[in-house]
Amino acid sequence: MPKRTRSTIRRTLVTAAVAALTAAFLTPVAAAGAAAPRESRPVYSYADAVRESVWVDTGLDEDGDGRTDRVAADIVRPAEPARQGRKVPVIMDASPYYSCCGRGNESQRKTYDAQGHVVQMPLFYDNYFVPRGYAFVGVDLAGTNRSDGCVDVGGRSDILSAKAVVDWLNGRARAYTGRTGGTPVTAGWTNGRTGMIGKSWDGTIANGVAATGVKGLRTVVPISAISSWYDYYFAQGAPLYEGGPDELAGYVQSDDAQAHCAAVLGKLADGSPRSGDWTPLWTERDYVKDAAKVRASVFLVHGMQDLNVRTKHFGQWWDALARHGVERKIWLSQTGHVDPFDYRRGAWVDTLHRWFDHELLGYDNGIDREPTADIERHPDQWVTSAAWPPRGTRAAVLHPAAGSQAGVGTLGRHRGTGTERFTDDPALSEADWAAHLTTATPEKAGFLTAPLTRDLRLSGSSTVTVTATPTTGSAHLSAVLVDVGPDTIRDYADPAEGITTRTERSCWGASTAGDSACFRQTAAKTAAVEHTVISRGWADLGHYAWPAPGVPLTPGRAYTITLDLAATDHVVPAGHRLALIIAGTDKDLIDPPSSRPTLTVDLSRTTARVPVVGGAAAFARATSGSAGAPAPRVLDGVGAPRTVRHVPTG
Repeated sequence: MPKRTRSTIRRTLVTAAVAALTAAFLTPVAAAGAAAPRESRPVYSYADAVRESVWVDTGLDEDGDGRTDRVAADIVRPAEPARQGRKVPVIMDASPYYSCCGRGNESQRKTYDAQGHVVQMPLFYDNYFVPRGYAFVGVDLAGTNRSDGCVDVGGRSDILSAKAVVDWLNGRARAYTGRTGGTPVTAGWTNGRTGMIGKSWDGTIANGVAATGVKGLRTVVPISAISSWYDYYFAQGAPLYEGGPDELAGYVQSDDAQAHCAAVLGKLADGSPRSGDWTPLWTERDYVKDAAKVRASVFLVHGMQDLNVRTKHFGQWWDALARHGVERKIWLSQTGHVDPFDYRRGAWVDTLHRWFDHELLGYDNGIDREPTADIERHPDQWVTSAAWPPRGTRAAVLHPAAGSQAGVGTLGRHRGTGTERFTDDPALSEADWAAHLTTATPEKAGFLTAPLTRDLRLSGSSTVTVTATPTTGSAHLSAVLVDVGPDTIRDYADPAEGITTRTERSCWGASTAGDSACFRQTAAKTAAVEHTVISRGWADLGHYAWPAPGVPLTPGRAYTITLDLAATDHVVPAGHRLALIIAGTDKDLIDPPSSRPTLTVDLSRTTARVPVVGGAAAFARATSGSAGAPAPRVLDGVGAPRTVRHVPTG
């Protein structure tokens, strides 16, 4: 069935009659003839829940030991439904972090009793949802914790090890009571309806499994998740930081995997050369190309200042899903790489509860008729959009032009002339460039609009096409959009990326002696600024013919390249200016090239395509006032991007 037709049918067939039928089988409080339920209730005992572990056969032998790999799935499920002849849906989080690194703001790990049964399951999902009639399944990805196999960082083993569990839940795969040998076990307690959730690598696995089209996976909730692993390591040929997938695999793999998976690590290293070229390894790990296979609905969550899993990931995934009519919902925060449980806790738990009730229990609770997007406009201040990007959003083509002083030009609707020059300085970052936007400095070229006469909303992904002539055989480029004006924002450059963790706790679900449902509360960590970076993009100029392999540059020759900027949703208020910066190495966000070039930008062949609500006409209206040269001064902002070990975790 075509995706668009399926999405329409899903929304129209969730009627009161369907909900009543679902209630009769899944909800113990629904008596015959009672009104259809709209919310699952905590009527089951968490203390008496069944806790068990199974090992699911993946059909692969990635560790080369002569037997097919088994992955561990730890299960917490209510005991009462099975005794009453009812089957329950599943919420599943497949993760490489259950033993090495922990999950959530408090870095929780799985713990086990003497019999090997799970005692603590990280996060609140089991505490909250098991009493409401769901099973929770925590899967150790292949090569991690208690699972066989090897970590292959988003590739075949990662995805199929999690998919095998969905297949087992739907009666299509084998599982056993032990990692070796053991008794076959079936999942007779579930109806197979599965929702996957997780942050970062966990959410990435949810994306990848959805992209297989596996039956039984009804919804995924990817939080700060990767959609294409190439874009985690490179930006159009420019390396985002040192290291590759082989190092990441070594970071999370179990001792058993370390002893048996050297060949897999070697393939990861060989297949991801630091040249930045696209290789078959990246094709295997690109879920965007398989968006047409997605059967599940998608509730996507991302921080618009996430500099770990950068926002290009959600933008390209969202757009690809839209092209295939996949049912979607989105939350966009001002934070960096942060879980919504730690910046909007009450609303998040309520919304997630209603989402799973609708998608897995079939309750007609209206969430599918609510606005598609929730966007954090200011710290803890949220707005909604019926669609995302909003209807009427169109690309406005903007042109940089020379100004009265070198390196400080204008940004408007009319094509510029002349050139601007800058010299790559790897010691400086976007924070340094933006702070000196109104001052001529040698490492960047900046272009500003007139002060806006009305608000201007940018929503979606931008591109910047640059024609530049280098003086050396290698060069990297950065393009940055900036809101120039005073504001108070979440301090995403702080180590906690926009939140402060308090000592007080709040509780979300039932607890046991070994697994508390109470978590430390958080608050917004804010900063008063005079500029805000709202979108970024990077590229290696040698990859100007992307996706063709990169080539050495010829000094003195002009090259044209289009940089993809990250998705965002931001309102530049009246009185502020919108600015475009073009520069070289963005310190700590991309690595420098092998040389230190000076680049001459041809302004007549350089443009930005920016998604504006209302399109070019809205941009024209907002910039119709007197331009006026901005006064040269240093503009305060958040701190520079931090030097961190980038690992897609919590």
